[in-house]
Amino acid sequence: MIMLAPEIFKTVVKNTPLIAIDFVIQNREEQILLGKRKNNPAKGFWFVPGGRIVKDERFERAFKRISSAETGMEFSLPEASFLGIYEHMYTDENFMDDPSFSTHYITLAYRLHVDSDLISLPEKQHSGYKWASVKDILEDPQVHVNTKNYFNGFPSFSG
Repeated sequence: MIMLAPEIFKTVVKNTPLIAIDFVIQNREEQILLGKRKNNPAKGFWFVPGGRIVKDERFERAFKRISSAETGMEFSLPEASFLGIYEHMYTDENFMDDPSFSTHYITLAYRLHVDSDLISLPEKQHSGYKWASVKDILEDPQVHVNTKNYFNGFPSFSG
């Protein structure tokens, strides 16, 4: 697994799409876990947990690493159901807060069910967390459109 230096990563973000995994996590009440983003892209918005896959990282290892880093619990691929492939385009947002280039993600979304409320959630990427109904997610202007897209017109997520 290779983590890139910021200047190299900047070149990558400017010139290629990134591959990411997002987790649509539901509790017993069928609420969805959201975190308030600390960093761009999508800084200040509520978003589902997720992260990017890094060079030479096997998919299953990335799944476990990202779920652990984002939720404090390590999930494995067999625990999840695949929702689909989504494209996240941020026309003037990136990790360097440089409006001269965009960020483009190809995101693989997975649904997970949890029996607990994930008590000890990490705060590296999010300033806070909340559980929200699908209806609330779709109506809240502070929930990012890329998160809303997981629920718009998707029959298994009825509000």
